[in-house]
Amino acid sequence: MAAVDALIRKHMDSPVPVIPALADHLIAGSAKRLRPLLTVAAARLAGARDDACLKLAAAVEFIHTATLLHDDVVDSSELRRGRVAAHLIWGAPSSVLVGDFLFARAFELMVGAGSMPALEILARASRVIAEGEVLQLTRAHDLDLSQELYLEIIGAKTAELFAAAAEVGAVSAGASPERCQALRTYGQDLGLAFQLVDDALDYSGDAGTLGKNAGDDFREGKATLPLLLAMQRTHGEREFWIRTIDRRDQTDADFDRARELMRETRALDDTLKLAADYARTAKAALAEFGATPWRPALEDLADFAVARRA
Repeated sequence: MAAVDALIRKHMDSPVPVIPALADHLIAGSAKRLRPLLTVAAARLAGARDDACLKLAAAVEFIHTATLLHDDVVDSSELRRGRVAAHLIWGAPSSVLVGDFLFARAFELMVGAGSMPALEILARASRVIAEGEVLQLTRAHDLDLSQELYLEIIGAKTAELFAAAAEVGAVSAGASPERCQALRTYGQDLGLAFQLVDDALDYSGDAGTLGKNAGDDFREGKATLPLLLAMQRTHGEREFWIRTIDRRDQTDADFDRARELMRETRALDDTLKLAADYARTAKAALAEFGATPWRPALEDLADFAVARRA
């Protein structure tokens, strides 16, 4: 991972000063580096002994960071990774364009890795992520969003990059198609678990541990699973949800009221239960691999995804 970080630093460089400054503001934050870590760990699990996966891991982090820069502009977010969102410092146009720069760097790294299958996987992931973000945008504030469509959205906007990160690690190691698919399945279910926990933490966490403002999803009117479950289970509160989510006519007390309704209806508990189910199926996908130190490491990563509080 130190080598991956060195590649990230090297490819953040640009003669245009605002680009490395803005990129560093986000990348040097309290990033977990889960996605590039997943690429390296998947490669090692699949038997890699060389560093062919490192450029792909750095590319994965650049894709992820680019999407965060774009998302924060779209969502008007104020905090990211415990810092003021980049668009509030440098402006939305600079944030969007530096996001584009990071996408371009990601593709340069992919080409440098010399693997056409890996390039295809990450290019497809970039498209699917964009489709997921647009789908979420078109269904924003939809009080009748189904759980199935919600899972389709987070499968595209979040889990797809986890899946691709794991799959390209296996591809870089020359793994069999069966093992590549097993690691893709692992990454997909890990990503679903990760996003479900994120959605629950938005209502149960606080800014000090989250690195972003708690309640952002509520204030933006995002239809996440905790919200959908609470709305389904509180028919008498329909007007409250229409006012706060559909019309986004909110008072300071509304977020606390929403959290209370989620606790009463066990919406948060059931969201976390579903996340734990996905973590279990992610670990089950690793049955394709025998006894190796990397298998329990990836199983631990799945457990971390649901146990974390930030």
